[in-house]
Amino acid sequence: MALGKLTARQVETLKKAGRHSDGGGLYLHVKSSGGKSWAFISVANGKRREIGLGPLASVPLAEARRKAQEAREAIARGADPLVVLRPQEAVTIPTFGQVADDLITSMETNWRNPKHRDQWRVTLGTVPYNLAKVRIDKKAHSAHVKALNALRAAPVDAIDTPQVLAVLKPLWLTAPETASRLRGRIEAVLDAAKAGKHRTGDNPAAWRGHLQSLLPKRAKLTRGHHAAMPFEALPEFMERLRGRDSVSARCLEFLILTASRSGEALGARWNEFDLDQAIWTIPANRMKAAKEHRVPLPDRALAIVKALYETNVSEFVFAGRGKQALSSMAMAMLLRDLAPGVTVHGMRSAFRDWCGEATNFPRDVAEQALAHAVGDETERAYRRGDALEKRRAMMAQWQNWCDGRPVAKVIQLSRRRKVSA
Repeated sequence: MALGKLTARQVETLKKAGRHSDGGGLYLHVKSSGGKSWAFISVANGKRREIGLGPLASVPLAEARRKAQEAREAIARGADPLVVLRPQEAVTIPTFGQVADDLITSMETNWRNPKHRDQWRVTLGTVPYNLAKVRIDKKAHSAHVKALNALRAAPVDAIDTPQVLAVLKPLWLTAPETASRLRGRIEAVLDAAKAGKHRTGDNPAAWRGHLQSLLPKRAKLTRGHHAAMPFEALPEFMERLRGRDSVSARCLEFLILTASRSGEALGARWNEFDLDQAIWTIPANRMKAAKEHRVPLPDRALAIVKALYETNVSEFVFAGRGKQALSSMAMAMLLRDLAPGVTVHGMRSAFRDWCGEATNFPRDVAEQALAHAVGDETERAYRRGDALEKRRAMMAQWQNWCDGRPVAKVIQLSRRRKVSA
């Protein structure tokens, strides 16, 4: 083992940014700003560990070498070098799981949607997965959970790239969106640990310049828009859907007829409905854009709500077990049976395609029906109305289409099929 590679003169005059080895795990870190500090780096059982020894201004070369020697001796006898070098700090290093849980607690007050909190808690292992919602191979899921539990139990300053990869790889190709979001959350936890002075060095969960070289690029993964059903197939699908006698079937039918998001439909409460005016008013705190949204109800959607009102036992229109809102998986499972490969959210895409390809309704009206922002900030500031009655006419035509009845515009969908008024 070569020791003493650096001279006192070099230590004082080195300007090249980066780490400069003195041998035996001792490194002088020169920052681009000119600042200099010492670090002891060791590798044991394939895991790399870095312990800061202090800035050059307060730790001269001789002192840094003495500390490095103490660390090497500790490792040789099977002891933790951190306990030897920084005994007070060593006992306060939290686990990754503790930092993750603290970060979630600090952030959740800023999340309007409880779904964000639940997703962070599940993916970071704060609460266990609901096995009924797991959509990947059981073997891959088991490997992921095992690695995640090991990550949570490890001291946050000892987390390295192999541990992060062990968590991500089982999901990366089979559940790419989940894996990508989890990587970002792990990176955020490690950044928080560094800010709290619980770890030093680069973030092993960083994508740019690091994991992007070790995992498939996003362009190669299964990604893109939610799988949508062609709007031409809606009439036949709706006929089969109406043959199902369940709350989930009525919720999905209502969602399609109103072009609403799944969270908006599942969380619908009775006090949001004016049945006399056939209007559903979704409060701002339940909308993605945090803005109140009025939905004109076509006849069939209104009939669904009225029928459920006759037997309601819950504050939720579409109630599941225990009078709570229907599970978010209920419609997905129903679709998996009736139309494999199609997603619930994709039904909004079918509606938007129908508006653009099979009707003359203005783009702005279609976008408002989807609760999308229309125009730039200045234009929205002057737009006071929400085109409710125009949207009511459009949603009535949408119901006609879903029912297999003629719509107002005459178009040629294909050489073999013609839809006319």
